Amino acid sequence: MYGIGIMSGTSLDGVDTVLVDIQDYGVNTNLKVIEYNEYPMPEDIRMKIKLACDEKKSRVDLICSLNFEIGYLFVEAVKKLLEKANMKASQIDFIASHGQTIYHIPFQKGKFVPSTLQIGEPSVLAYEFNTTVISNFRVMDMAAGGQGAPLVPFSEYILYSEKGKNIALQNIGGIGNVTLLNENMDIDHVEAFDTGPGNMMINEACCVLYGESYDNHGYYASQGCVIDEMLEELMNHPYMNKLPPKSTGREDFGENYVQSLIDKYSGYDMNDYIATFTYFTAKSIEYHYRRDIMSKCHLDKVIIGGGGSHNSALIHMIKECLSEIDVYTQDEVGYSSDAKEAIAFAVLGNETLHQHFSNVKSATGAKHNVILGNITFKPVL
Repeated sequence: MYGIGIMSGTSLDGVDTVLVDIQDYGVNTNLKVIEYNEYPMPEDIRMKIKLACDEKKSRVDLICSLNFEIGYLFVEAVKKLLEKANMKASQIDFIASHGQTIYHIPFQKGKFVPSTLQIGEPSVLAYEFNTTVISNFRVMDMAAGGQGAPLVPFSEYILYSEKGKNIALQNIGGIGNVTLLNENMDIDHVEAFDTGPGNMMINEACCVLYGESYDNHGYYASQGCVIDEMLEELMNHPYMNKLPPKSTGREDFGENYVQSLIDKYSGYDMNDYIATFTYFTAKSIEYHYRRDIMSKCHLDKVIIGGGGSHNSALIHMIKECLSEIDVYTQDEVGYSSDAKEAIAFAVLGNETLHQHFSNVKSATGAKHNVILGNITFKPVL
């Protein structure tokens, strides 16, 4: 059957959509990517999302409206994908949407209970395309005592496991996260957690300093020098000391934190800040690998996906930090780096429709394997 996966991440650079032909489910899943497209994030929507995520400036009326606005944005993104694939909406069997994260509280935070909020109204998609939509994937895992993240590991287990090899799949979106596939192909021992910021701090620095949304191929970072004092402070961020399973987001590494660091370490060349944030992403990956993975097992290879895989400066830094390990990008091993997370949610949506669990307990900390996602049935029979 034909399914569409939608991913709008914390980097806020665009809406990733992928059209797949998917058969069966679980370990028997057979998936073929038909078409992928990235729909640019309109600047006004990007600014509204940032405002909605701000603890001091966010408003309930803004979030209420934005829930539908993002739903309509997803509609336009899917239309563009279908146009590119030369397919009709009537051919689509389901759409699986991650939604746009507004806030994520993986642990008790004062009086606030562990919780998560993704918006992008699924009914808007279901009505427009008259198809079934699966959304809100994180909440059932949290109800089962997990952190609701990371969720991509299930799809990685399905698509990338190799008998006899320990493989680290590093995604670098707005946030960096790693999945360790064990050599025994045992899903109950798959490990996964967020390694810290991916592109988020880099993108924010580019926005503040150059008025640009990202560092194209790492050009600015390659022209700068690392600010040692700032890097030391970054490496001492409280998130670094937490042990897996763990997850993070814009509330830890967003625009307020980036601006505070640029203000604190004023007087440096603009490219130095971008180089430092880029190196921090690389060093945070290395730090977690050495402490939480390589201390327990031999690592055969690393495969990097997500938008960060196109940042040449970042990839060079990661390879230097992990010089004794073979490091590849997903494109080099046959899958699209850009489409990775959208593919993941197409896989998760397919599992939901088959009433099969798709969380990884060892990654999220959930007490049980659970069926993820809410189903919005197509409105017209």
